[in-house]
Amino acid sequence: MNRLFFMNHAPVQAYFTKNSNDFVVNEIPLYEFSNDGEHLVLHVRKKDLTTWQMLQIFSETSGAKIRDFGYAGLKDKDGMTTQYISIHKSHEKAFRDFTHQNIKILNSIYHNNKIKMGHLKGNRFFIRLKKVLPIDAFKIKEAFERVSKEGYPNYFGYQRFGKDGNNFNEGRAILLNEKRERNKKLRDFLISAYQSELFNQWLSKRVEISRYFESFNEKELQSILSWDKNSIKEIKRQPQFFKILRGDVCHHYPHGKAFICENIEAEVGRFNAKDITVTGLLAGGKTARACGLAGEIETSSFKEAEIFLDKLDGTRRFAWNFIENPEFNYKEEDAWVELAFTLTKGAYATVVLEEILHKEIIK
Repeated sequence: MNRLFFMNHAPVQAYFTKNSNDFVVNEIPLYEFSNDGEHLVLHVRKKDLTTWQMLQIFSETSGAKIRDFGYAGLKDKDGMTTQYISIHKSHEKAFRDFTHQNIKILNSIYHNNKIKMGHLKGNRFFIRLKKVLPIDAFKIKEAFERVSKEGYPNYFGYQRFGKDGNNFNEGRAILLNEKRERNKKLRDFLISAYQSELFNQWLSKRVEISRYFESFNEKELQSILSWDKNSIKEIKRQPQFFKILRGDVCHHYPHGKAFICENIEAEVGRFNAKDITVTGLLAGGKTARACGLAGEIETSSFKEAEIFLDKLDGTRRFAWNFIENPEFNYKEEDAWVELAFTLTKGAYATVVLEEILHKEIIK
């Protein structure tokens, strides 16, 4: 998938499969539910089903249409996942004695509003790696500790790009009117894959630039990048790996407002305290754009999308993300490494794992 890792260790040997024992995702709701109102919120656990497949089963059970259900995010088919689903409480009776071999309703509560897409704080992940020798467990621990301390490049994961990794090309073809797709949800998904691919390419370029500043002196950097002396000095002084550039669109972390980086020295301190982060573009016509040096790189990376901007709903995404509440455990007798951590919404645990192992985990 042509993504640059930010760490530079050799690939680590470990065996990973996304099954219900070794990959668990627990959704963290955006707010506490009120226990009052006309909507029933179901806390559900599923395995070996996509969220859509689960909703289809709920629809057949209750008679409600799939669009009547509310949910904050779509969860993977593989693994064990929990999430919150809302439905009007007039359908409550259908779920009182609900049973299914791959779905369990853990509990329920009332709420005033239907759950909407994006209404979650994040997700808590549990990952078990198998066939891990002690030396590789040590390498995983070191890499995990560095990611926990410094963060990681927040790429879109393989899930966005399809089995053959070709979804973004289909999205581009739709925008060029070379392909027709009647299914609106599939059409929108393929186009979003195209936006995601451009984001990943831009982010990989920014990681590459950050690597330059880690590896070369100021004179060498001037030759490589053809940037002015003052800019290179200003960036070279930054202690962290991922370099902030003048004109970056930054964002308060994990919540708050976006703003343009004008005072690099001040923002570097806040970045290293995990109070802010840098964002990248998901191309769209009315989306905030970077300026200055950061804007030049952004414009170059997204040049091919300029002709599509009137067709795209854009936004910005955290380019550098942080993990919260990390836990590491090595069971030498089983040769298992167990990792647990929390990510903001829209972030991929598999991207974190690939950074740690330094290889693609799904091929």
